[in-house]
Amino acid sequence: MSAQPQSRDTAARRWRGGYAVLYLAFLYVPILVLPVFSFNDSIFVSFPLKEFTTKWYAQLAGQPALFDALANSLKVAIFSAVFSTLLGIFAAKAMTRYRFPLQRPAFALVMLPLVIPEIILGLSLLIMVNRIGLSLSLYTVSIGHVLLCVPFAVAVLLSRFEGFDRSLEEASLDLGESAWMTFWRVTFPIVFPGIVSSLLLTFTISFDEFIIAFFLTGSETTLPVHIWSQLRFPQRLPSVLALGTLLLVASTLLIILAEWLRRRGIQPDKQPDM
Repeated sequence: MSAQPQSRDTAARRWRGGYAVLYLAFLYVPILVLPVFSFNDSIFVSFPLKEFTTKWYAQLAGQPALFDALANSLKVAIFSAVFSTLLGIFAAKAMTRYRFPLQRPAFALVMLPLVIPEIILGLSLLIMVNRIGLSLSLYTVSIGHVLLCVPFAVAVLLSRFEGFDRSLEEASLDLGESAWMTFWRVTFPIVFPGIVSSLLLTFTISFDEFIIAFFLTGSETTLPVHIWSQLRFPQRLPSVLALGTLLLVASTLLIILAEWLRRRGIQPDKQPDM
């Protein structure tokens, strides 16, 4: 009698495992083609591969416009990560610690950029910027990226703010600490893993974002916009593939680190053995 349920469980596990493999292959096999062709000694993206080479990576060093775009992307991404995480801390604390009228609609409005198509968001921001008379620059790109990154910061930080005992804050207040010192000495160390995770995640999102930057950039382009402009020249495609491979590796490492910190932050503290 027990053999039949065990065989069903085994078949179900195999089916789920096979489905997971197919799903991951569907997502990531096309991405893995990028590094393959970045080592191909040909400007054409086609099989069979010609020869193995690393010259396309060496050519990246002789492109000053590329490094200018990289510096611009780093500036925008750092600003967006810090500012969106700061706003995310305030929003997550307000959502988890207080009750106020229209709380659910307010939370929905904060998360709304997640469901709005980026092309609509970018076009709307462009119209608004033009109406108020601002010139397109890295500042306008940063504003757009903050709007896009805040929902991700809130989503990461909410789990951390909901994951620790509020009585710790109450005890600090009862012992005479102010609200600010309670946050700094009690709340901040506990939510710190979530803050770091939010910084890494929003930095990656801002650094890789193209559509909003395409609408809001001026004479100083970000790296994704610069890469897009290079695709018009077939002879520069291999260098773009090499650069894309480096960005893929860096983004993957940052996402893994952010997720590891997030999971580490929401784990309950282990109680000592008695």
